Amino acid sequence: MLCLGLFGTAGAAVPPAGSGWSLVWSDDFSGAAGTLPSSSNWIIDTGHSYPGGAANWGTGEVQNYTSSTANLSQDGSGDLRITPIRDSAGNWTSGRVETQRTDFQPPAGGKLRIESRIQMPNVTGAAADGYWPAFWTLGAGYRGNYWNWPSIGEFDLMENVNGVNQVWGTLHCGTGSGGPCNETTGLGATHACPGSACQGNFHTYALEWDRSVSPQQLRWYVDGVQYHSVNASQMDAATWDAATNHGHFILLNVAMGGAFPDPVAGHQTPTSATQSGVPMLVDYVAVYSSGGSTTTGGTTTTGGTATGGTTTTGGTTTTGGTTTTGGTTTGGTGGTAYSTLQAESFTQQSGVGVEACTDTGGGQDIASLANGDWAYYPGIDFGSTAAHQFKARVASGAAGGVSGLVEVRLDSRTSTPIGSFAVANTGGWQSWQTIPANISAVTGKHDVYLTFTSGQPADFVNVNWFTFSQT
Repeated sequence: MLCLGLFGTAGAAVPPAGSGWSLVWSDDFSGAAGTLPSSSNWIIDTGHSYPGGAANWGTGEVQNYTSSTANLSQDGSGDLRITPIRDSAGNWTSGRVETQRTDFQPPAGGKLRIESRIQMPNVTGAAADGYWPAFWTLGAGYRGNYWNWPSIGEFDLMENVNGVNQVWGTLHCGTGSGGPCNETTGLGATHACPGSACQGNFHTYALEWDRSVSPQQLRWYVDGVQYHSVNASQMDAATWDAATNHGHFILLNVAMGGAFPDPVAGHQTPTSATQSGVPMLVDYVAVYSSGGSTTTGGTTTTGGTATGGTTTTGGTTTTGGTTTTGGTTTGGTGGTAYSTLQAESFTQQSGVGVEACTDTGGGQDIASLANGDWAYYPGIDFGSTAAHQFKARVASGAAGGVSGLVEVRLDSRTSTPIGSFAVANTGGWQSWQTIPANISAVTGKHDVYLTFTSGQPADFVNVNWFTFSQT
């Protein structure tokens, strides 16, 4: 575990990476007093919802998020201040930010640690009713598709409500109600802050996301004390993969009232007794990585040190960006467009689960695909004679009225699709059909994206394989 500066005054430096760890990203909020946080690092959320998202941020909270420095600013002493304020009419404003980056995840076979040193708002009792400070993450697939929660995963590193002297740590995943992750409560635990009260004192809140162990595990810490863990064996593989097999982005905010503070208080919050203007202070946010390996263009990075050539680990050989296990290509670059391209051979994805497949030939398929999900297959060679058709092996157990498009895009997941086909229920999630679609003429080598678009938030398709043809 990292050696952390757990206590002390505000404005402490980002702790150096401990032995075996490397710093991936950080912000220590060292800007001038009264300035907004770095736009290179952070997106400022405003209003009562994302455009096209659920009202009141999906949780019933009452505040309006703004970009005003009264609600959100650096203090000149190395802290970010997020301050809820009630106006004379009783309306609340506050601040919320999320990282520009959405790719925070451990390397294959490694670990990631996300941490922040935070002082919760220094308010307790009736004056704290409705205060809801939080430090958390969401799966990358949530951005732009605000109806796929909680399947894309949410890691709550620090939540607190109503000035109670404890921290909540929670994993949200699975389905929107009940399911393997006990939604909407999630899989959580609480812990008192060591040494001093949570309110008004700086404590370090962290999550370690560990792909180096089997089953994979998430662990929650406050001031270096582990108080909660969840591992992959606690749910089915598809649910775990949908929540963790992709990047996440980081959020900081102070909400007021809603679905968490109200039941804890036993009444609607905030109230007329709730004190306005008490900030959450954030000293720094840092992301560290340890172990594992990542490969790009033939360069393998292991434990933070880049080494060229070919790496073999535990029977898995990585060469030039293509990973081969037991003779089956499961990732990497290259290949002809006219071969059978296994859908699970993506190298990047968002919102994509992988599961065992009962179709002819067995293997795996990509699953739980819904609006906004995508998978990336780099370096696919179409040759000098144009391809004009695309077909894919798909299955769907979607409910009546739920359907969507399987689309092909080239070189960018936001480019115009070169072709698509619609799919609805095929008779079950393992009831397979091969569906063709015409595409615009394509030659040469391209990065291929499969993207999934639907007017409904529900999962609508699984994909086993796909290919292209010239006629």
